[in-house]
Amino acid sequence: MNKKWRIVITLSKICSKILFFFLYLYNLIYLKIAKLIGMDKNVNYMITSDEDENWGLTVTTVGQQLIKLNDTYPPVGHPSAYFFNVDKGRVLNEYQLLYITNGHGIFTYGDDKNSTTITEGKMFFLMPGVWHTYKPLEKSGWNEYWIGFKGDIIEKIISEGFFLNRHPIFNIGLNERIVDLYIKAIEIANEERAGYQQALAGIVMHILGLMYYRDKTRNFADKDLIAKINKSKVLMRESVYKVLQVEDIAKQLHISYSGFRRAFKELTGTSPSKYMMELKLNEAKFLLSTTKQSVKEISYNLNFENPEYFSVFFKKRTGITPLDYRNSVMVKE
Repeated sequence: MNKKWRIVITLSKICSKILFFFLYLYNLIYLKIAKLIGMDKNVNYMITSDEDENWGLTVTTVGQQLIKLNDTYPPVGHPSAYFFNVDKGRVLNEYQLLYITNGHGIFTYGDDKNSTTITEGKMFFLMPGVWHTYKPLEKSGWNEYWIGFKGDIIEKIISEGFFLNRHPIFNIGLNERIVDLYIKAIEIANEERAGYQQALAGIVMHILGLMYYRDKTRNFADKDLIAKINKSKVLMRESVYKVLQVEDIAKQLHISYSGFRRAFKELTGTSPSKYMMELKLNEAKFLLSTTKQSVKEISYNLNFENPEYFSVFFKKRTGITPLDYRNSVMVKE
């Protein structure tokens, strides 16, 4: 690289830092003025430090707004980076979770501009780089909670495939625990004490986990079916030393084989056969760490086809052989 290009690159980096500084200064001044004029305490936009970002997850905004019938949307008072024209939409550079607890509206997103009706109990997960727009219906208004965040932790979760290749609307229903988490986040943001960003990061993870869980289990209103799936898990646990076929479990529960497999996977996130193998793996770890049984004995006791298959399965799931696992446990002890 010649001297000319090195100078250009250096100047580019300097300009980027200057731009970042002025953006930071703008947001800082905005926040100070907002507090002086008494802006709604339910609306918060935060400045983060390097230490906060090193935590792996930082919260940029959190708030709640009640939009009444025929109110202008969005209301004034938001920074330019967040305020948007509902007809033109916007693209964020962060993640946001919005939760609607009352009213109706419309959410549109993506290159195809797919639109979905929003009703109470729905949460939409906004991702960076994806065009979107949303608004409450004038005749109903709505009550909205939101929290924005970014960082390595959420990027890792997304890179593992969670929340991808699916609609961004999560039908989680009305949930008091989730509302409490948003309210607590707003309180912490208002206090702005030392460590508040780390506390907010924990709340984000809690909301994400509850959203994921409730979305996965939302179709299980049938308490009898839930009870049967729970019973099947007990049967599997009690039969870890036996040969138990999925078909036999379905028969005991008086459910069709295909219906049982589908219901089990929807409720637990895994298939019955994989669940049973996971139980056997955990039992094998227990035996390796607490008994003197040989790998061959453990293999036969847990009804694996043969010791070789057991060793291959164990290494595939843990990354080490059964003997290496036993030795590592002994070293720790």
